[in-house]
Order: sequence, then structure tokens, then C-alpha cells
Amino acid sequence: MHHLTVGDAEMLAKQDRKQAGKPMGTITKALNLLNHFCPGRAEIGLTEFRTLSGQDKATVHRHLIELAANGFLEQNPVTRGYRLGPAILRLAAVRERLFPARTIVAPIVERLASELGELVHVSLREGLHLSPLIHHDALIHGTRVYFDEAELLPLHATASGHAMLAFGPEHLLPDVLKDDLPANTAYTITDPARLSEIVDDVRGRGIAFVDQGFETDVSSFAAPLFGDQQEAIGTIAVAVPTLRMTDDMKRRIRDALPETAAEVTDKLGGLVPAHLKRIWTDAA
Repeated sequence: MHHLTVGDAEMLAKQDRKQAGKPMGTITKALNLLNHFCPGRAEIGLTEFRTLSGQDKATVHRHLIELAANGFLEQNPVTRGYRLGPAILRLAAVRERLFPARTIVAPIVERLASELGELVHVSLREGLHLSPLIHHDALIHGTRVYFDEAELLPLHATASGHAMLAFGPEHLLPDVLKDDLPANTAYTITDPARLSEIVDDVRGRGIAFVDQGFETDVSSFAAPLFGDQQEAIGTIAVAVPTLRMTDDMKRRIRDALPETAAEVTDKLGGLVPAHLKRIWTDAA
């Protein structure tokens, strides 16, 4: 799976800053600094933080001191750069204990991955992108899709993103379209009108399909997951090397995803909307 690049992280952070079209408050400005960390940027110095955030140096320094004092960041005593702190781990552990999504979803993800022989992953919405929750690969093929749970998935370029845009909060698509849509590959949909058409099509089909939109030679199907409201909170997806995405594989994935998505939704205490159940049933 494609790694989140420095450019991707900057784009996603920019989208989140403009999500509601309102200026950020002080707390949001401080917490937003955490969004600049990614697999390719594990440690960030004061000057780089200032450049990335667009804030003045004194303000950024004050935010960094506060975040470090509360354990969200820690400073490397040698380089003086900042990295994510232990409070992140503590809060992640608390969330998993109170809302054990990974534990609940893991057996279902592993079962589907074994049945299809391909990589399956579940992601939850975080602002204007998706944050991976868990993934599993049956590891039966020499050529596999690489997946990094630390990466963020853009809504416009992935099957998971299209499913979220189709069944998530109504504001998502307009918010995503406020900025230019960057091309991750030569196949990424970057035209706003075309993306809107695709999202409408996904609403009618109940499942999203993207061919090499996020990474060249990788194709994916995704279905939405729901909480206790009538809007998606996440997605479950199957990612396959394009050379193995045969008509038979597409059929197997389309047959398996709705039932699996409904099972995951149920385990998370959610409910699939009645109209989407009908769409999935009619397509079976």
C-alpha cells in the first residue's frame, strides 16, 4: 500500500484546517501540529513546524511546550526535534479498552482475508481522511499489497474514501472539494464533477471500486460501516494487486463485502440503513 508522503500529509492537514471554513482556535492549532507526523516524518523541529503550520515561531514554540508538558510530544535531547509522546499510547490504550474496536473486528477481518487470499483492512473516519484501524493479509501470494497502519487514506483517491463520501456525513464531499484534488497516480480522480458522479454511483451500488487511484498496480473494493446513526463511521476494504483482480475475484469480493460489512457494523453496535440493505440484497 502506498506510503503517506510528506506532500500527502501537508495536503491532509490543510484540508482539516479548512474543513469547516472557520479559523482555528488555540487548542485546535496546537493539536493540529500532531497531524504533521507521518511515517516519512517521525521527528520535526521547531523551524519545520513553523513552516508546515504557517504560524509564527513564538506561537508554535508555545504550543510545542504545552504539548510536551502534557505528554503528547517528547523532545529528542540530541536533535532537539519533537516526536510523538507517551500520552498518545496511553490514550490509544484507554480507547481500545473502552471501545475495543480492534479486538472486536480482528477475527472478521482475518476470516475474510483468508477466504479471499487477499489483504483486508478496516478504517475509521478522522476528519477529511480515513485512519486505518486494523488489517490482515493471508500471505499466500508472492506479490502482495503492502499496508502501513500509520498512513492516512485520502477520501478522493481510495475505494474506502469513495464509500465514506457516499455514505458518510453530507458535508464530507463539499468539504473535500474545497481544495484541489491531488493526483496520487495517473489514475486518480482529480476532477470535482467526475468525483461527484462516482460518489453518486457508489450510493446506488452500495460498494465502491477504485482501480489504481491511490497506488499504481493496486485495485480495491470497499463498503461502508455504520455506528448508531444513519451515516458511515468507517469502511472495510479489500486491496488486491491489479494483475490478480480478475472478473472472478471481483465477483467474490462483491459477494462477500456486504455481508461482512453488516457483520462488522453489528459488532460495533451500529445498524446498516434499510435502503442500503435493500441495495446489497438486490445485488446478491
